[in-house]
Amino acid sequence: MTATSFAFYLGAFAATLGILIVVHELGHFAVARLVGVKVLRFSVGFGRPLVIARFGADQTEWAISVFPLGGYVKMLDEREGPVEAHELPRAFNRLPIGKRIMVVVAGPLANLFLAVLIYWLLFMHGSEELRPVLAAPPAASAAAAAGLADGETVRSINGKAVTTWQDMRWEILAAAIEKQSVTLEVINRRQEIASRRIETQDLSAADLEADLSQRLGLLLYRPKLAAVVGRVIAGSVAEKAGIRDGDIFIAVGNRQVNSWNEVATLISQAPARQLQFELQRGGQTLTLLATPASVEEGGRAVGRIGIMVKDDPQLRAEMLTTVRYGVFSAFTRAVTQTWDTSLFTLKMIGRMISGEASWKNLSGPVTIADYAGQSASLGGSQYLKFLAIISISLGVLNLLPIPILDGGHLLYYVIEFLKGGPLSERVMEIGQQIGLFLLLLLMAFAFYNDINRLLSG
Repeated sequence: MTATSFAFYLGAFAATLGILIVVHELGHFAVARLVGVKVLRFSVGFGRPLVIARFGADQTEWAISVFPLGGYVKMLDEREGPVEAHELPRAFNRLPIGKRIMVVVAGPLANLFLAVLIYWLLFMHGSEELRPVLAAPPAASAAAAAGLADGETVRSINGKAVTTWQDMRWEILAAAIEKQSVTLEVINRRQEIASRRIETQDLSAADLEADLSQRLGLLLYRPKLAAVVGRVIAGSVAEKAGIRDGDIFIAVGNRQVNSWNEVATLISQAPARQLQFELQRGGQTLTLLATPASVEEGGRAVGRIGIMVKDDPQLRAEMLTTVRYGVFSAFTRAVTQTWDTSLFTLKMIGRMISGEASWKNLSGPVTIADYAGQSASLGGSQYLKFLAIISISLGVLNLLPIPILDGGHLLYYVIEFLKGGPLSERVMEIGQQIGLFLLLLLMAFAFYNDINRLLSG
């Protein structure tokens, strides 16, 4: 990775963290002020403050602290220090349980509201998405057994209409997680409609963690494209090897190529193995060497060099559809998307705890930084989709009943309501220690997965 691309990825990661932390803490801050609590400090990051500014009648401190992976809102509270008599009504611990719950839950809800807002704007703005057109399935696959054929377009999954490839993949994954069979309504090029059924009950955890659609034999139809480079990704293997926009591939690894699909296939079959590329550029033939990066996809290593095909307007019209909704329908879909993603996140957490899903699904800051940079390099809409997904994850995780997280505080308040009084300081202290241990354990798993992903390319 070049210094420029590293700086770009780092900037995208910093923007992601900054937005998510500020939104989360603003949720706590706004509701705390609404119910009359005095806020002493609003901090982005933990530890020693690097920058502090004071604003407002209460001279609230707005700080940026040394450890950026989080933030906090410090409120007036008798449990954390003496409070003057005239300010006791503004202390957090003096609030009724209902208002304390409002303050605590406001942070996670702010992250979920951010996701709704992002999806709402994206659905109204519209985006180009791949149509759910299928290629011929592999002979031994579940898709082949179901009778799916080349060129069929998926119209619905289990009765729910789908218009994009991503919608199709999401509905299949959601059904597979619940061990439900998948019924696809398809239409072929002769405009004949048919119903195809795929069973998912025998899928393993490894199948669910891989590219499930590919495992089932549901492959995206790929028309024959000219072997012309449309774009070279900054900092990629291709850029370092000297490949440029507009280059035409003649041969890859001493094999003649006539289409982009052949180029992509040969590269994907050579992870971490040097290839020779013959290219045509401006009437001249060039020979370049490059070693495709090894990337894990569908449980196996594939090669990638960081190039994109040249756009073909006619094929674009055949393969892509513009998805756009009106104000109200866009809002409804945004809420539904956020709700469905939140439920899916909870289900995956439950399956990791029960052992039905691997802890490899847990990602840490390195992976998030990588995805932030990748999505940002693909354009604003892709970055916003990534931001919405991470915001949902942050909101859901913070609602888990783990002491030290917002959900842990909610658990304390529920117990306080049921027993008619607050928990003892000793019990809360033990709970905080357990919560800290669990949080550190999760972070250790996440960092371990990050390191594994780095080592495996």
